[in-house]
Amino acid sequence: MNVYDTANNLAREIRESDEYKSYKKLKNEIMSSEDSKNKIQEFEKLRYDVQLMQYTGEGKDEEKTKKLEEMYTMLVQDEQIKQYFDLEVKFNVMIADINKIIAEAIRDVL
Repeated sequence: MNVYDTANNLAREIRESDEYKSYKKLKNEIMSSEDSKNKIQEFEKLRYDVQLMQYTGEGKDEEKTKKLEEMYTMLVQDEQIKQYFDLEVKFNVMIADINKIIAEAIRDVL
């Protein structure tokens, strides 16, 4: 088996995983509701802005960080959105673990 076959098999296994299927199903349900979709997109844009400021060394914008925390607290009042965030984390952990395994395998040439 060559590395491309292995990569394609891994992609297939990811798509067949419970983490992927559960996350995708709930994401599709939530995004079909215009209200939920808008709330999550607004939250994710603000989260991205806050993370970008931290990565670029601009420091922490207390006002934006507080607003982000308030938005999260409000959003997780909705059980479906809370479950969506939980599944998103679970899926992202799986992908991070896979990336870590690959990075460990090639670290001696990086």
